Amino acid sequence: MTDLGMLADIADILGVIAIVLGGLFAVVQLREFREQRRQAVAVELVRSFSEPEHANAINLIQELPDAAAAELLRAKGREYERAATMMAVTYETIGLLVYREMASFALVQELAGGLTVVMWRKLQTWVAAVRHEQDHPRFAEWFQWLAEQLARESREEQVAPAHQRFATWRPRD
Repeated sequence: MTDLGMLADIADILGVIAIVLGGLFAVVQLREFREQRRQAVAVELVRSFSEPEHANAINLIQELPDAAAAELLRAKGREYERAATMMAVTYETIGLLVYREMASFALVQELAGGLTVVMWRKLQTWVAAVRHEQDHPRFAEWFQWLAEQLARESREEQVAPAHQRFATWRPRD
């Protein structure tokens, strides 16, 4: 009987080990899945910034003065308001992805940090007008949130441009 008891104890130990190893495997797989998802989001962000429509919208909005009045933007034509809407929707999506940790803040800061802050500076008055006109205080809320986070981090870190920060960088072999 002692042999059966010992075998039962060994089976229990092996069962616990299998459960622990299975749990560890699940944690590793979950981390890998999250990293793959973050990489896919990064690829999509890069792709969205390389679209000609996006570049055209940026060019139009950059022509505007900071805090451009909604009336000024609309007076320039529907193309400008479409560009403003595209910027609001794009950065709204990116802001939510950052907040939900599906896109890293560091990646967005490097890829579009300065541009996001500039677009917000240009469009903040227009966004406020749209919020008021449509009685929709949450319009472009994540765009505003993202721009404010990026502006705060830039001020706190006094981030130098990449060409200065990484001037001595060399590729790995």
